[in-house]
Amino acid sequence: MKSLGIPLVHHLPGVGRNLQDHLQLRMIYKVNKVRTLNTMMQSPLAKAYMGLQYAFMKKGPLTMAPSQLGIFARSSPRQQRANVEYHVQPLSLEKFGDGLHPFPAFTASVCNIRPTSRGTVAIVSPSLEDRPDILCNYLSTDEDVQVALESIRLTRRIADQAALEKYTPQEFRPGPLAKTDDDLIRAASDIGTTIFHPVGTCKMGADEMAVVDANLCVHGVNKLRVIDASVMPTITSGNTNAPAMLIAEKGAQLILAAR
Repeated sequence: MKSLGIPLVHHLPGVGRNLQDHLQLRMIYKVNKVRTLNTMMQSPLAKAYMGLQYAFMKKGPLTMAPSQLGIFARSSPRQQRANVEYHVQPLSLEKFGDGLHPFPAFTASVCNIRPTSRGTVAIVSPSLEDRPDILCNYLSTDEDVQVALESIRLTRRIADQAALEKYTPQEFRPGPLAKTDDDLIRAASDIGTTIFHPVGTCKMGADEMAVVDANLCVHGVNKLRVIDASVMPTITSGNTNAPAMLIAEKGAQLILAAR
């Protein structure tokens, strides 16, 4: 802080530490004999029809959630309970912000819901306009690497099931040439991305790395609370939206009770 010209009010070394996120591995499969949003979005008429469906009937593709199928599973028999979560969509793209692929496909996104990797968030200047330095540190532990390998192999087994045979799914990303552990580790880095569940950088607790107490009050600073997903000591084993809303509700109750 001093190096950036910001006076230190209270020393809390845990601020910005303990960053956790669910890394999603976005496996893509080409399919046949079925329409997906990829092909539907190629036609201006189809896009216009989707808009009319939504405007007048409140139905159709524009009413769909971001993912149409969710699955919790064990990445391998060594896991005692579900440790990965799938989000499956009837579309595919290279990366967020890109257009959809010109062929019919679906994305089977699988993420490790109990990651052991930890990252950091740090400011780079006193200016609010400057973006912070964010290091997610994905796949930095042997356990997370192993789960990633298992997740890719599990997804392949699911895609090979008889129920999907009539659609002849063909693996497009990472691709069938990725076979060895080293291949799959590189593949996980290539197809891995955030699923937008970052938490933990102002964790609740009483240890030296804790930032807030059980009332969400910042240790050592009067009348300052943190009320968001950053107070989670450990990331939830599932989506973070509902837990974040519950933290907000609890925080509001605590503030009202203290008035």
